[in-house]
Amino acid sequence: MLQDDSIRHKGLRRKLVDEVASKGITDQRVLDAMMRVPRHNFMDSGFLGFAYKDQAFPIGSGQTISQPFTVAFQTQLLQVEPMQKVLEVGTGSGYQAAILMELGARLHTIERHRDLFLSAKAILEEMGYRPSCHYGDGYQGLPAYSPFDRIIVTAGATEVPAALVEQLAPGGRLVIPVGDDYGQTMMLIEKLNDGTVRQSAHGNFIFVPLLKGKAK
Repeated sequence: MLQDDSIRHKGLRRKLVDEVASKGITDQRVLDAMMRVPRHNFMDSGFLGFAYKDQAFPIGSGQTISQPFTVAFQTQLLQVEPMQKVLEVGTGSGYQAAILMELGARLHTIERHRDLFLSAKAILEEMGYRPSCHYGDGYQGLPAYSPFDRIIVTAGATEVPAALVEQLAPGGRLVIPVGDDYGQTMMLIEKLNDGTVRQSAHGNFIFVPLLKGKAK
């Protein structure tokens, strides 16, 4: 059940968005989307005090709701335009999915943990978002629905999965953290119109690991 989005919530959210902007997020569309999405709905009501802090927080199944700055950073790097087909690997709490949908994405999101898949799908639908939610192995992407204009991975990979690059449309962008358990580099993979691939690095982050297969 959704919680109220009170004046207090909105005030805390404004402070959070201002903090994220002060750390270097300049895309006003991303900041506006974060202002519209009540992050507290993606966390247990007992943790309201953490909902608008710029930090990650556990959500169960060994996963976290990402730090708001990280969500904003990945989203800004992704450069989503309205009506683009986007694949999110790692639905988690559903918060990143809501941000992407606020930007007008036609979103497919995949989650390997069944309990998170079910809870995020329910919360998103109750909030009025209708992404295409999938329970499965994000490492393999969603070949049946490809190609995608944008792909975002919200867990740390040891390498860039070849399946995701293959599912990227010409002119598309893939944002993925790549590294080991101690930290990852945020990578931008761009597939040019002639099919060649260009990579660039965009800072260091720490994510939970991207794992293969479906969990129970």
